[in-house]
Amino acid sequence: MIDLIVVGGGPAGLATAVHATLSGMETVVIEPRVTPVDKACGEGVMPSGVRALRALGLGLPPGHPLRGIRYVGERHRAEALFGNGQGLGVRRTELHAALTHRAREAGVRIVTGRAGAVEQSADSVTAGGFRARWLVAADGLHSPVRRALGLDLPDRRPRRYGLRRHYRVEPWTDFVEVHWSPAGEAYVTPVAGDLVGVAVLSTVRRGFDEHLAGFPSLLARLTGPPATAVRGAGPLRQRARRRTAGRVLLVGDAAGYVDALTGEGVALALASAETAVRCLRAGRPQDYERGWRDLSRRHRLLTEGLLRFSGHAAGARLIVPAAARMPAVFTAAVRALQ
Repeated sequence: MIDLIVVGGGPAGLATAVHATLSGMETVVIEPRVTPVDKACGEGVMPSGVRALRALGLGLPPGHPLRGIRYVGERHRAEALFGNGQGLGVRRTELHAALTHRAREAGVRIVTGRAGAVEQSADSVTAGGFRARWLVAADGLHSPVRRALGLDLPDRRPRRYGLRRHYRVEPWTDFVEVHWSPAGEAYVTPVAGDLVGVAVLSTVRRGFDEHLAGFPSLLARLTGPPATAVRGAGPLRQRARRRTAGRVLLVGDAAGYVDALTGEGVALALASAETAVRCLRAGRPQDYERGWRDLSRRHRLLTEGLLRFSGHAAGARLIVPAAARMPAVFTAAVRALQ
């Protein structure tokens, strides 16, 4: 019997496996996809996420430094610098390749396959042909493990979806830019010296180009050709009854997700991975629920607040002017999430 099975080999799962292995736990990661794995995400890692990557002993993958967040509206803009280090714009494939290399370097065993059914007893859990003391489900936004354990909660609010594409163009900024419109948001993240990622989030189901037409000032800057195909994700909001079920802990997006609006996905995934391993090493998995709530509280509250306000056309039009008129408040909000 090993110490830990990790279901899912994305950033959350690989970070969990590295922390566990470095603390002396024999760990296996089960992942059906072949490295590197791409995903529709904003690709901006906040400063806390950069520090978490370094704590894993990871040499940072190639990317583009980020100094802060900029909101852009029809007539106003507001920007806030990070207060504690730089962020990093990085292609998801580069980040995944670097984390996979670090995991293998640390001694993590990565198995290509599917976990299948998760079965628990008083002292062990079995999945994918392995038996372990504990299992961490880091299998993403629509976690099959979370669903199979009956931990999914319904959500009746409007569903939001994301689409992402890259453009071969020199970045014009070292900020993550959020362009606002009544129909949704467009996020611009520089990820290399000649590449920017553009992600659109909205409750409206339509094609990427149709979404982008709602941001004419942004569209005018995208003079280079598309460099990647469009990838999609959603519905974004996912709710879980709790983060633990017997010998299973939910980490990363599998633990529940509010929205990509504030760009904290990777940083929260890395933080929840470290917290989960710390609780397991202490023999107190029951502490993980409180730990997860504590580390995600500010993100959940601020993201929920922005979503409720931007869910109405009138509210969406006021967000950027309000941020521009109250720069200290905007800066405080950005730094609370970094």
